[in-house]
Amino acid sequence: MAVACGATAALTLGPLAHSGAADRAAPAVTGPGIGSGVQVRAEDSCRDPEASLGPSSADGPAVAAIKARGRLVVGVDQSSYRWGYRNPTSRTLEGFDIDLARAIAKDLLGSEDLIVFRTIPTNQRIAALESGKVDLVVRTMTINCKRIRQVAFSTAYFQAGQQVLAPKTSAVTGYDASLDGKRVCTAEGSTAYEALERKSFGAVYKDRGDGGPADEDRLTVPNQLDCLARLQMGEVDAVVTDNALAAGQAAQDPAVELKGRPFTTEYYGVAARLGNDDLVRRVNQVLVQYRQSGAWTRAYEKWLKADLPGIVGPPAPKYRDG
Repeated sequence: MAVACGATAALTLGPLAHSGAADRAAPAVTGPGIGSGVQVRAEDSCRDPEASLGPSSADGPAVAAIKARGRLVVGVDQSSYRWGYRNPTSRTLEGFDIDLARAIAKDLLGSEDLIVFRTIPTNQRIAALESGKVDLVVRTMTINCKRIRQVAFSTAYFQAGQQVLAPKTSAVTGYDASLDGKRVCTAEGSTAYEALERKSFGAVYKDRGDGGPADEDRLTVPNQLDCLARLQMGEVDAVVTDNALAAGQAAQDPAVELKGRPFTTEYYGVAARLGNDDLVRRVNQVLVQYRQSGAWTRAYEKWLKADLPGIVGPPAPKYRDG
């Protein structure tokens, strides 16, 4: 199998354009690419972590700071094919998440040039927000109860699920007993790693810290694409990751495939620093327009449909009081 290229962090500028948004407008109709809002009480937020703040186009301190700086700084990936990856010909960042980040920037700043992309590994997404290195993270980041205590999420913009990726010739059949004794790679800080912590089916999935075989195989890696490289080199037997990411990896390498069925239901959200409520509301307003205008559907058809067919639209947004 061809070995996937490793990725390094970079800082780039990308073009954007402006579009307006109505204050606190919520989707009123449903259909491909359009969801309907569901109001949820704040006290239910951990039971239903996808519930976010209501949309608004009003400026607040976080939005004002971005406007004063004149740039929106967004943490993204550069190694997830179809989501956030560097085009090898143009060297520009492209993908579904990149398009969404640009839509947010165009609403905030009204210019196609006023966005800075900072590529960050999976295990540094939360730290990048907490340190102020980035304003937002748009990087296939799953919303869950643990993370909503660390960062503030927008409404969900994509539904995914954990699944197993392995060579087509492998005896691994999915997230089941066929993983017993197999070396399984995950990204550090990912929900896949947490799933294996809860139930591993006997898989070897973490570094032992004792210099043994697991340490040599480096089963836990900073970036998900590193798992594909290790699978290609025979250092691990399988990968557990979001099926949305795994589909892109399978598209890169015809010798691997998704095994079994997704064993979780997860939702991606745009992440902001805790307390930046006005920025979260503004992102939610952008997402209202992104769903209703057909921009979500166009991005899906451009980047994801070939590898993830059959998705009729984004998840319906859920809002909590306040």
